[in-house]
Amino acid sequence: MFPRWFTNYNATRKRNGTKQENGCGTFKAITPKALRSIRDLGVTHVWYTGVIRHATAEYNHPGITKGLAGSPYAITDYYDVNPDLAENIDNRMNEFELLIERTHRVGLKAIIDFVPNHVSRQYKSYCKPQHVRDLGEDDNPEWAFSPLNNFYYLPNQSFAPNFDIGDYSESPAKVTGNDCFSAQPNENDWYETVKLNYGVFYQKGMEKQFDPIPNTWHKMLDILLFWSGKGVDGFRVDMAEMVPVEFWSWLIPKIKKEYPQVIFIAECYKPECYHAYLQAGFDYLYDKVGMYDYLRGVTSKNWPVEGITQVWQQTDDIRHRMLYFLENHDEQRIASGFYCGRGTCAEPAMIVAATLGTNPVMIYAGQELGEKGMDSEGYSGMDGRTTIFDYWGIRSIQAWANEGKFDGKGLDEEQNELRSFYKKLLNIARQNKAITVGKMYDLVYAQSQDFNKHEQYAYIRKSGEQILLMVLNFDDKQVDVSITIPQEAFDCLSMYAWDRVTAFDMLSERWLNTNGEFQETMNEKTMICFTPNTPIKMHLPAWKGVILRIENKLF
Repeated sequence: MFPRWFTNYNATRKRNGTKQENGCGTFKAITPKALRSIRDLGVTHVWYTGVIRHATAEYNHPGITKGLAGSPYAITDYYDVNPDLAENIDNRMNEFELLIERTHRVGLKAIIDFVPNHVSRQYKSYCKPQHVRDLGEDDNPEWAFSPLNNFYYLPNQSFAPNFDIGDYSESPAKVTGNDCFSAQPNENDWYETVKLNYGVFYQKGMEKQFDPIPNTWHKMLDILLFWSGKGVDGFRVDMAEMVPVEFWSWLIPKIKKEYPQVIFIAECYKPECYHAYLQAGFDYLYDKVGMYDYLRGVTSKNWPVEGITQVWQQTDDIRHRMLYFLENHDEQRIASGFYCGRGTCAEPAMIVAATLGTNPVMIYAGQELGEKGMDSEGYSGMDGRTTIFDYWGIRSIQAWANEGKFDGKGLDEEQNELRSFYKKLLNIARQNKAITVGKMYDLVYAQSQDFNKHEQYAYIRKSGEQILLMVLNFDDKQVDVSITIPQEAFDCLSMYAWDRVTAFDMLSERWLNTNGEFQETMNEKTMICFTPNTPIKMHLPAWKGVILRIENKLF
């Protein structure tokens, strides 16, 4: 969640509006009731985004600040929190610490961003401990590179991007955050940031000068120990792959020695690097270029559903450590006109993300309400994303929050139904061992030609005596589906064949009957056959799925 807009109840929504005009959420407004509602949705961890102090137009030069509220990934002080999020600016760190306490008190864990690759061009820490030397404080800017420096420099060149930055000046220019070794970055570069130096000599064939340990490594260790000491339970590491893996192998064990409960989640887009970053100590990796991209393709671009099988197989040995998601702050909203227009259309994809493996799944605040992200907020235009650069009020969140009552009274019928779906799904995924620790058997290959592999998908999860059968319809119309479970699945999962079982859909809370329909009561008609190669028939509405709990019991 973005605290900046999560508890902002101002409905002005003026394009490029100031904080005073459009409002801003605060740490304090994230109340125990709000957190309990999030927990009851089926959530275990809350990722608070935009916590660490970053550049804003109020405190930093507007020529190198993106939007009035600024980018949360242009850090100006690693030892401070964003003053916008405090009701009492002088007491802002304490307000954050109290939020962490409230989060823990309701049984949730707290994750924050750690941005290791780059900082704001105007980075300066005013809140660092007295013994800490600031980033760049001991640099020699006449050296383009040195492992003793915290930044990379372009000696004898002034910062001069090819667009207007007003009277901002920087000489010598520092290298821009997205590895742009030019004093003239363009507007598509991360021009508001500068690259941190971890001892990699880019201009000399990426030569690694790690002995002795580069100065930046020690500074980052101090920073992460600082936030871990605040009770933070984990870090979502921004662009982890832009920092050498050797650094993570050195750093993460040191953090976990002091704070063994802390988890590290890597934003990582290079599959060829996955194993190295897991071996370095990361607990989980983004699965963006694999499962996210494919589920989006299935949902909005008519990609064949059967391709999901190949996607999960590509990371099968590490799949339990891949973080699945359908939305985050970088991606377009499901309900936007750039994705598929309605949040309900992605229900089958969300079932896959939440139940296919034992790995974690993430949702973005507002996803469960069908937030469209179709506002033109200011720096962020109408792009299908919820802005991270502007002060803004989010309609769907405001409708659910109801001026801090967090009772959902402002939601319409479709929003309520979608939130109910997410609540059921996430709690099913969290509470059933067949999903949290069980085996998975993909059934698609074993289906007959009558099974439409372009639009439907099916798999089984099993742990102990619990058997769950997932059947999904990605089609835009109701279909009749017939599922065959091969003998190999019974053997692989150690399942018994039964002539009479019940199949209870945990999402709709109805029983499947012998006519392929779902009914609210269990009776003789809800006794179906669960044996090898015997078809299980059912009617599935458009964009829906079922999670069938198979049980050998009489009504």
